[in-house]
Amino acid sequence: MAKILVIDDERSIRNTLRDILEYENYKVDDAESGIEGLKLVNSKKYDLVLLDIKMAGMDGIETLEHIMKVSDTPVVMISGHGTIETAVEAIKKGAFDYIAKPLDLNRLLVTIRNAIDKSNLIKETKSLKQDIPQTWEMIGQSPAMLQVKELIDKVAPSNARVLIQGSNGTGKELVARWLHEKSPRSNGPFIEVNCAAIPSELIESQLFGHEKGSFTSAIKQRKGDFELANGGTLFLDEIGDMSHSAQAKVLRALQENKITRVGGEKDIPVDVRIVAATNKNLSEEISKGNFREDLYHRLSVIIIEVPNLNEREGDIPLLADHFMEDICKKMGKQILTFSDEAYQKLEKYKWTGNVRELRNVVERLAILCDKNVTGEDIDKYLQPLR
Repeated sequence: MAKILVIDDERSIRNTLRDILEYENYKVDDAESGIEGLKLVNSKKYDLVLLDIKMAGMDGIETLEHIMKVSDTPVVMISGHGTIETAVEAIKKGAFDYIAKPLDLNRLLVTIRNAIDKSNLIKETKSLKQDIPQTWEMIGQSPAMLQVKELIDKVAPSNARVLIQGSNGTGKELVARWLHEKSPRSNGPFIEVNCAAIPSELIESQLFGHEKGSFTSAIKQRKGDFELANGGTLFLDEIGDMSHSAQAKVLRALQENKITRVGGEKDIPVDVRIVAATNKNLSEEISKGNFREDLYHRLSVIIIEVPNLNEREGDIPLLADHFMEDICKKMGKQILTFSDEAYQKLEKYKWTGNVRELRNVVERLAILCDKNVTGEDIDKYLQPLR
């Protein structure tokens, strides 16, 4: 049940609003002054505040300013003496909406529902963003990983383009995520493009969008990933597999900060930070004629080398524990622990698939082992069952 606070110095208005809102199944508190209302806002959580503008002592605009400093609760202003200038001032200071007295009941209820829906969406978004550091947590205290973390902390606040290099399964996407989350663009979108998974004839449409009718299956206009990532980060994964024609267009976009949709003529400005990743040696690809040298230099302002798992001394037990806890929680199963012998065998194994392979092994162990994981379990289940 949503909770609403009514702040109005007229008792009759407070009582009328209480009757209406309680009939609509809202829980209602009321206050007869701005100071009393602020005390309630500071001590309780509300889904919405209805706030009168003309009140003795602290008026509604001043009360609104104080509420905006301490809470993200939506505020709807109400007044029988307001003007257009007053309404504009209230909206500028953060009010969700402004309703004149006498109140139109239908408009009031619609506004309340819209404001509460927006409030719930903001709360959900914040909750999801708080989950990201856990979901994309960087596990590891080896010198190689500490060096990567230090570089991320230095580079993330800037707009510098970053090229992430490393073998398959080392966690290049994780590095890209953290560059975004620790940057001033963290509130913007993070758009990921796997350049190796998209056919060469479709990569340009994917990146730059297309106009209706620009090719046979273009039945409507579509925004590309550069536009979708505007104000945020565009992660070009496996960029070493991008076609030459797409490379040329990406280079232009980086040089001019604008793109043109396939089949279009209009230049569209974009504000995007580019983070690219590859498991290939781009210097060799350049010498073979497979990758543009000028694009490489545009992308590689900062290069981050993600180490192979075999190079991360001491990190395997930490990763194994982290994966086991995460997997068991999702399965609703008691968290399994590893014996010292099990850790030793995991550390001696040559991980060709890196962190991704280790996670798969831990998931296999979580499913097939009933109790603590022993060295014998590692011998038995390290390789996929045949």
